[in-house]
Amino acid sequence: MTANPNPITFQRLPRSTAERVLDGRQNLKDLLPEELQEWLISAGQPRYRGAQILRWIYARGVEDFGVMTDLSKDLRQRLNELAIIPSLTLRRSIESQNKDTRKYLFDLPNGGEIESVQMRYQHPEEKGPGRVAVCISSQVGCAMGCNFCASGVMGLKRHLSTWEIVDQVLQIQNSIRDQGERVANVVFMGLGEPLHNYDEVLRAVQLLNLSNGLGIGMRHLTISTSGLVPQIYQLADEGYPIRLAISLHAVRDDLRSQMMPVNQRWNIATLLEACGVYCNKTGRRVTFEYILLDGVNDSEEEAAELVVLLERHKIRSLVNLIPWNPVDGVGYKRSEPRAIKRFQNVVERSGIRCTVRQEKGADIDAACGQLRLRDLKEREKV
Repeated sequence: MTANPNPITFQRLPRSTAERVLDGRQNLKDLLPEELQEWLISAGQPRYRGAQILRWIYARGVEDFGVMTDLSKDLRQRLNELAIIPSLTLRRSIESQNKDTRKYLFDLPNGGEIESVQMRYQHPEEKGPGRVAVCISSQVGCAMGCNFCASGVMGLKRHLSTWEIVDQVLQIQNSIRDQGERVANVVFMGLGEPLHNYDEVLRAVQLLNLSNGLGIGMRHLTISTSGLVPQIYQLADEGYPIRLAISLHAVRDDLRSQMMPVNQRWNIATLLEACGVYCNKTGRRVTFEYILLDGVNDSEEEAAELVVLLERHKIRSLVNLIPWNPVDGVGYKRSEPRAIKRFQNVVERSGIRCTVRQEKGADIDAACGQLRLRDLKEREKV
């Protein structure tokens, strides 16, 4: 096997104090409830003010202390002096022709850009009008080096801080509130490897789940990973009933290692063992994402081997087949519809549930990293 030209780095990137403090003021969006309470006490304010401020920021989408009318005038003035409620800057957004998907490109205060996607459809088990799913980023770029994905083309620039992760959801919620819609599901499947930025992602999960804020249930949060095994075990021990999605994409180690360098560190058997532990500890079914590539990983034999792997490890599973979205400069071809159907049939005959992801936003580069990559290339030409 040839050496990996894009080695994975897993070190914890240092956080700048500017991520918790902006312009010399405390960034309230980057604090968990107990941290906000402690900060208020240190500023001579009662603890209960924290719940009021959180409701204004997350439930009502307010970023101006001046309109927080259940706070005293003196406190609002004091907050203006000591604190800040930052927000991401929207550079552009694009809506699909059938209006079921909108992609956002956000600029970050400390440099870089990230993508988020808003989708008007639910998980098959969830129905209801006005419910929106959002796919968010956890890093600027990606270190995983998967050779079919646009996210890591420019490499990893930095981790996102807690507020930069959560604010993607908050910005989208604010944009759809007047339409009577709400964000009901969040998937960490945008730019980056969520479990590589473990601490900030778990902090974001807690803020997204706030009952007096966005109120998104833990069971409606999905974390996707390319296969960082130690972090899967760590997540299993957290006690959160979060959905876990595994980007598998191959059933043989040689092929998966070519497609996904992470497999050179933690092979398929090691990954599936961790998934079994996660399933048993959380009681949640594990979703296996499988991008189908023509003549690469889409044969009926590979579908049968996938069934054998999942049954051998006794994992309660959902297999989600994904038609590949082409990426500039990548030589793969998406599988033909008939090949996708054959693959699905083999898996379903085993009794394992197998879905084909409904395509959303192909006309607006809605796959991970595509809009950011296109925007970067356009600016390079200027």
